[in-house]
Parts: sequence; structure tokens; C-alpha cells
Amino acid sequence: MREDFLSSYLQYASDTEVPAIFHRWAAISSIGAYLGRRYYFNHGHFTIHPNMYCMLVGASGTRKSTAIKLFKKLIQQAGYDTIAADKTTKEKFILDLSGEQDDDAKSVNTDDFLDQNLWGDDDAGSKPDAEIFIMADEFNDFFGNGNIEFISLLGTLWDYSGVYKNRIKNGKSVSIVNPTVSILGGNTPTNLSIAFPPEIIGQGFFSRLLFIYGEPNGRKITFPKAPSNSATTGIIDSLRRIKSTCYGEASLSNGAERLLDKIYKSNFGVNDVRFDSYSTRRFSHLIKLCLITSASRYANDITEFDVIYANTILAHAEHFMPKALGEFGKAKHSDVSHKIIQLVERTFEVVSFKDIWKHVSNDLEKMQDLTTLLQNLVAAEKLQSIPGKGFLAHRRIVDEEADGLVDYSLLTPEEREMTK
Repeated sequence: MREDFLSSYLQYASDTEVPAIFHRWAAISSIGAYLGRRYYFNHGHFTIHPNMYCMLVGASGTRKSTAIKLFKKLIQQAGYDTIAADKTTKEKFILDLSGEQDDDAKSVNTDDFLDQNLWGDDDAGSKPDAEIFIMADEFNDFFGNGNIEFISLLGTLWDYSGVYKNRIKNGKSVSIVNPTVSILGGNTPTNLSIAFPPEIIGQGFFSRLLFIYGEPNGRKITFPKAPSNSATTGIIDSLRRIKSTCYGEASLSNGAERLLDKIYKSNFGVNDVRFDSYSTRRFSHLIKLCLITSASRYANDITEFDVIYANTILAHAEHFMPKALGEFGKAKHSDVSHKIIQLVERTFEVVSFKDIWKHVSNDLEKMQDLTTLLQNLVAAEKLQSIPGKGFLAHRRIVDEEADGLVDYSLLTPEEREMTK
């Protein structure tokens, strides 16, 4: 039987109300952070590391916080301690990443904060590589709202190599060697539009962030049972085994190389124009996942299995990324459009115009506005119009063929049920 940490962890955390997809990606992003720069893949002139930016997205009560806090507790018990503060500013964040202290936080120069010295620093040679893991179940609390400068900073640090340098007012410079940042955040589609201004669509940070959408799994557990001490110890020991086993450059089997070439030349991606910039970095996301899936096997080589497993996980998540964003964008009444879609998607029954109006009448001035919104949603294939009756959700079925490049049997039954 194949040893696989991800499968073991999903079993360990299965008796909860958390959607399986949230548990999976909490584990994925945490393994990537735990490995940091010690395990990597050489890709031409560049090196790819397993750090990831993941945002768990779902309606309030979808147990995003539970998924994040559970793995946060485990990774700390496994010895990982470079976790970012729950709430910070970009200035304090960069100081925390550097490991330096500033007695006068106000001395940080915000205007010059993003200056970079690509030539290095005389003092940098003696410093270790820097890393930090943002585990923010309420991401807006950590990040703030519409913080473009912080967004740009995080986008820059996603795949940064070398010395990142920040000047402060007293003339001293904070130098950070090979900063490695990972993100596991939680949010709702509505709050995403508050955290990120519409202008962020198409920018670099947006293509680096994976939006992982989940829905309630239907379980109601009044008195959840804590796992046994032995089970928890087993998970923690497995995390430590990953770190002690997976280091250095990952090798690539011939079969894995052929599969990656085939995937790169295929049309995988997100069927939504808002993710056009994402397609340029999909392959980097896939390589990161291949590193993590191989590490989940406690191995230093990427095999055909790792490629198919990683591509399956990524393709499954991509299918739901548009739902994670809802109607996020620049359009007028985009928030109302999102509310309508959420309402209709809650049921497989036809929802009448009258029922929809009851839910959005306080958001619109007149019924004609709702008529226009519904017409636009039907034209965009977000809803289906049933003449004389109302509207149905427009649900896409996941393509399970994909020419042998995905295998949905590797997912949990709950995750496969999401695709129907």
C-alpha cells in the first residue's frame, strides 16, 4: 500500500465539519512552508521551491478557520515557529521576516519600502535564509483592506531569490537573504472584494494566489471527538519525517518529464477571463505541487504518479476558482450578482424571479435592475433561464478524461461529489 501523508492526514481529520478540500490544501500549503527552500526543483535558470499562496474561500460557517487552526497547531508541535502575526503592517512584516527588531516602528520609511538592492549586501553573507508562514484564518484582519503596497510586496516575494533590502529612516538597511513566504488564508467571496481592489485582477499577485473554494459538507457534529494521542503523534512524526527526508534537488523520472511536457502543452487552466494571468504561472504552481506530492511520499524524486496526483489536485481546485471569486470585479452591482448566484446554487430546484427579488430588494432600486442582472448572468452562462418558471444554477461538470493526465479516483469521495 502506498505511503502518503496527504491521505493519512485527510483520514486523521475526516471526523469534522470541515470540507475535505480545505483539509487537503491546508496540509499542502503547510508542507510547502515546512520544507521552505531545503527541497527544490531546478527549472532552467531558475529554482522552484514548494512555498505556496493559498486562500480557502467559502461562505461564513464553512469551517475555514478550523482547517487552518488545526494544521497550525500540528506544524507548531512539529517544531515550525516562523509563523506571522495574526495582524500586522507591511513594515512590521518585513522586519519579522528579516528577524530584526525596530524599537521605533514609526521610523520605517513607507515611501521607500519596496526599494530592492539586487546586488546584495555586505552583511548578508552571514545571515541564514529567511522564511515566514502567514496562517491567517481571517485574512482581512491580517492584511487590511485594499492594501496595494502590501499586495505588491507579497507578489514580489513569492519566488524571490537573492537579497531583498529595505531602507529605514535612520540610514540603516534591513537585508533579507532568500526570503521565502507561504500563505494559508481564509476568506469569504464577499470579503475578498473588500481585501482586494478590482484593479488587482491581471496583476502579478493575483496569478500567484490559489483560491480554494469549498462548500459545507453537510455534517453536523454536536460533540466532535478529539483524535487519540497516538494518532496525533503519528501525524507530527510524519511531518518531521518529511523534513528529514526531503532535501536538496528533486530528481525527475523520464515518465514524469514526458507527462509534464504534455501538461504544459495542453489547455489546463481556469475557464474565466479574470484568471488569464494565472495561466502564465500554472506550470510553476504544478511543479510546486509535484514537490509537495513527492514529499508526501517521503521521497526526493518526482515520478509519474506525483505528476498525475498534483495535476489532479490542481485541476480540481481550478474548476471551482471562479466560484471562489463570485462576481468579484469592476461591474456595478457585482455584489448583488454574487448574492443571486449563491441563492440559486443552494438548490437544484428552479428559483422564481419573485423569490430572488425578496432577497435583493434592499440592494436594488427597482425590479428592472434585477431583470437586467439576471439577463446578464444568463448570457454569461452563470444561470440557466427556465421560461415561465425561473432560474437554475449553471453547473459545469468536471472533465474526467483529460487524456490520462488527471485521475479523480485519487481524491476523496467528498471531493469527487463536488464535481457533480
